[in-house]
Amino acid sequence: MAALSGVRCLTRALVAARSPGAWRSLSTSSVVHAASPNQAEDLRVEGAFPVTMLPGDGVGPELMHAVKEVFKAAAVPVEFQEHHLSEVQNMASEEKLEQVLSSMKENKVAIIGKIHTPMEYKGELASYDMRLRRKLDLFANVVHVKSLPGYKTRHNNLDLVIIREQTEGEYSSLEHESARGVIECLKIVTRTKSQRIAKFAFDYATKKGRSKVTAVHKANIMKLGDGLFLQCCEEVAELYPKIKFETMIIDNCCMQLVQNPYQFDVLVMPNLYGNIIDNLAAGLVGGAGVVPGESYSAEYAVFETGARHPFAQAVGRNIANPTAMLLSASNMLRHLNLEHHSSMIADAVKKVIKVGKVRTRDMGGYSTTTDFIKSVIGHLHPHGSNL
Repeated sequence: MAALSGVRCLTRALVAARSPGAWRSLSTSSVVHAASPNQAEDLRVEGAFPVTMLPGDGVGPELMHAVKEVFKAAAVPVEFQEHHLSEVQNMASEEKLEQVLSSMKENKVAIIGKIHTPMEYKGELASYDMRLRRKLDLFANVVHVKSLPGYKTRHNNLDLVIIREQTEGEYSSLEHESARGVIECLKIVTRTKSQRIAKFAFDYATKKGRSKVTAVHKANIMKLGDGLFLQCCEEVAELYPKIKFETMIIDNCCMQLVQNPYQFDVLVMPNLYGNIIDNLAAGLVGGAGVVPGESYSAEYAVFETGARHPFAQAVGRNIANPTAMLLSASNMLRHLNLEHHSSMIADAVKKVIKVGKVRTRDMGGYSTTTDFIKSVIGHLHPHGSNL
């Protein structure tokens, strides 16, 4: 307990020392700040960080259960404030959306499951998931695609990062029927947001010691829209002479990722391309169940799975793979300066996978979600008495 108390004191001091402010580079992304005197008092007394949790749809609630169980076993000083927002479970309304936004604005940090977007048009084109990201201006989605030691796939020892602008592009929700049987769907590209995501990508590469950024586009066809995005990336690249800069057309990028993914380091791209490439790249290292992700605005950080799938066919069957969500939760703890707990959980997950005795079905095994959680908890600390 003495060690845990020391960690709590240190993290409280770190949070107190940081001043809130907009994201200027990745190194200055905000950590949680108390939004009211009462919360500040709670933080001082309890030493716990309030975090907004949205379980989402599909296996999301089961994955969040895994996070809560592992956090409890690791004595992580985080208090989850759970909210439910779902269009397919009839738990979506303007009131619920405002409750979620209010919680996230107070806590600054959230962990969320996939909020399923139904394909039926019911008078509102923008999904609640999209509206949530827009209202919080979660412009940068980061997916770190990295091979897990002990789990062999078609490509091993991969380590690349996909950075996606996720507030405009094809996801602008601007569609209309201009004539009977003719739909116009608008893709919005702005200089401001293109420059912002390009700068984020180069700042990320600089902070993480990476050597190359590849801008992915389709400017040969969408000469104005993707042409503007590409131009902004080229302009920002000139400000970072130590980082190698390349460009690649999206269709060629897909082929190159499958043939030789080792040529890539950091990739930056517009919204739809990023969604596709996230999933393609996740498949290279084992699928949606093993890749963590996160989204950033100037003030907020949201942690989630890298490939967003509700995996509805697995609901209630105790077969979902919690690896991606647990690794994302570990990244969240690092964002909160809880380095000790972050490393403990990430190391435990990686040990379970490296040993290879406990594997969920998507990894070629027969273990249940519960088996995986128990194994992770068993690997949390070799000397449990130290916690």
